[in-house]
Amino acid sequence: MGSRASSLLREEDIEEIKKETGFSHSQITRLYSRFHSLDKGENGALSREDFQRIPELAINPLGDRIINAFFPEGEDQVNFRGFMRTLAHFRPVEDNEKNKDPNSGEPLNSRNNKLLFAFRLYDLDRDDKISRDELLQVLRMMVGVNISDEQLGSIADRTIQEADTNGDMSISFSEFIKVLEKVDVEQKMSIRFLH
Repeated sequence: MGSRASSLLREEDIEEIKKETGFSHSQITRLYSRFHSLDKGENGALSREDFQRIPELAINPLGDRIINAFFPEGEDQVNFRGFMRTLAHFRPVEDNEKNKDPNSGEPLNSRNNKLLFAFRLYDLDRDDKISRDELLQVLRMMVGVNISDEQLGSIADRTIQEADTNGDMSISFSEFIKVLEKVDVEQKMSIRFLH
């Protein structure tokens, strides 16, 4: 199947994806093969259901949030290029300089873009801020019933109190960045086997 899958991907598509994402030729062909095997509808696109069949996502408490990140607003399918753009956020940062195209903006796997990706996992209503309710919902997804609602509320309140510098009782992206400035985002948000 790997050779058949890679034969459906044109060389110029591979070159464009390499430029856009920083993945190598072999990584792109391997990921195309994986994409193709997930594409149960055999229509060149993945649905949410296709992603839900991935065991690692099915057991991840944030699996639904991660899956949603693959789909642009209002879309219910993602093509291979969109799939690769989202996966690029998880590529290690170390070779950004050699892959950086001076005409394009920041690489998809830059620290800032990794943080924006993580921020959007929390920003459930996509209003560019994380409210107490959104933080509570994500915390519930992560811990399940292991912590009482009162304890979760306390964690959410303390988190917002520490992060909210402008007093609007929510966390903006710039406040999110500030809170995480000492966190090793590269280590926490990179998948080494993609490298």
